[in-house]
Amino acid sequence: MRYSCKQKVHPGVRARDLPALMELYELNYIQLRQLVPDLDAIQEHSQSCVKGALGLYLTVQERCKYTTTLHLSYRFADDEGSFLAPDIVIRMYHDAQLAEVISRGRRRGRRDALYDRFHHQYSIETKWRVNRFLHKWLGYCLHTGHVFSPAREQLSEVLQNLEDEQALSCES
Repeated sequence: MRYSCKQKVHPGVRARDLPALMELYELNYIQLRQLVPDLDAIQEHSQSCVKGALGLYLTVQERCKYTTTLHLSYRFADDEGSFLAPDIVIRMYHDAQLAEVISRGRRRGRRDALYDRFHHQYSIETKWRVNRFLHKWLGYCLHTGHVFSPAREQLSEVLQNLEDEQALSCES
């Protein structure tokens, strides 16, 4: 049987095969670079706040010459306390310009991750689904205006200080 990369699962969506997975890794890398344009200058723990949207939390877990490992999540609170969701760890490969999910989500009361690429062998289909979720989520985050930028963080701190000073001067 001859391979054809023109297989379609749904109009506009490629088949869930290795070439499609690699394309998804490339698209995830591009979106992450848009979300974190200056990856080298970003702090180890950062938060992106956009009015009308949940705060997005970023932790740089590891920085190496050719890779960076990021943890990206929202923080929710309920009666039992706060928890992270979707709780995704992403490895960026700068030389190949790829980004893949290496672990995803822990359920409350469970210590092991639902998806952990280093401890289990997953099918291409499973990897495709997990990374497709990341692709859609990153697109949503960018659409709502999230971005992790050291300059933006400094600007928000300055604006907050100005607001605090104005509030104090109005009170006195």
